[in-house]
Amino acid sequence: MTHEEFVQLSLTPLLIGCLASVSCALLGSFLLLRRQSLMGDAISHVVLPGIVGAFLLTGATSALAMMGGALAAALVAVGLIETIRRFGRVEPGAAMGVVFTSLFAVGVLWLERSGASGIHLDVEHVLYGNLESMVWLAADGWPALWDPAALELLPPQLPRLAGVLAIVLVFLALGWRTLVVATFDADFASSIGARPGATGIVLLILVAASTVAAFEAVGAIIVVAMFICPAATARLLTDRLLPQLLWSTLCAVVAAVSGYLLAAHGPFWLGYDASVSAAGMIAVMSGLLLAAACLWGPHRGAAQG
Repeated sequence: MTHEEFVQLSLTPLLIGCLASVSCALLGSFLLLRRQSLMGDAISHVVLPGIVGAFLLTGATSALAMMGGALAAALVAVGLIETIRRFGRVEPGAAMGVVFTSLFAVGVLWLERSGASGIHLDVEHVLYGNLESMVWLAADGWPALWDPAALELLPPQLPRLAGVLAIVLVFLALGWRTLVVATFDADFASSIGARPGATGIVLLILVAASTVAAFEAVGAIIVVAMFICPAATARLLTDRLLPQLLWSTLCAVVAAVSGYLLAAHGPFWLGYDASVSAAGMIAVMSGLLLAAACLWGPHRGAAQG
């Protein structure tokens, strides 16, 4: 592969995969510590009613309309989960299960009864992603990186995910003290006026935004692995919060890069004539990194037993 072909066909999918993985991994670390790791799973299952609703309101299947509808549904799910958890006095896992199964069922019913199933909503890509198609054909090699005309033709998912990651980093920087205290001791956070409830809601909103931004690239199913696996891997490697975030970021990048490259070239190395799903292989690599940490992690690995 020439440099020009790499920039056109592989650079932007690699960057998109890394941005999606890192934003999910950073938030996933706090979800893990708060015992809310399945929040990403819950949100990923509620995008269907949002997609159907967006089509019925706009009559179009544009990416912007679908993303807007999915984000609205994700935010509704976050609100319902928090409401059921607080006022119903049930554990977070039960609240998530009730909300995402109910909304997914509503989405399926709405899809069939409204007639929207007769048009192409591209639900397959919503579920499994389409990372391989996010190429930058306007690029003519590395000089395109500073060519304004070529940059205007970047896949829209790239600046969208970059914006989400930037917002996540700003949130972590500005709300670090409150977020840390609320994560480990919510009662103490309340006693010092840190407002852990508001911080938790903002965290869940960012989880929803990251989920919706990532599922267009890697799918609503694979995004679950991006939230859980890098964070869980890092948790097996360290007992400190800042190294936890750094390890989860590193694991997310390694899984994204190795997964994409193995999906694109691995089958050909083995003699097959077709590639495999990049998003699926990223999830596989995330799982393998987690398995390695389980076996050889310095703090909790099986080898330490």
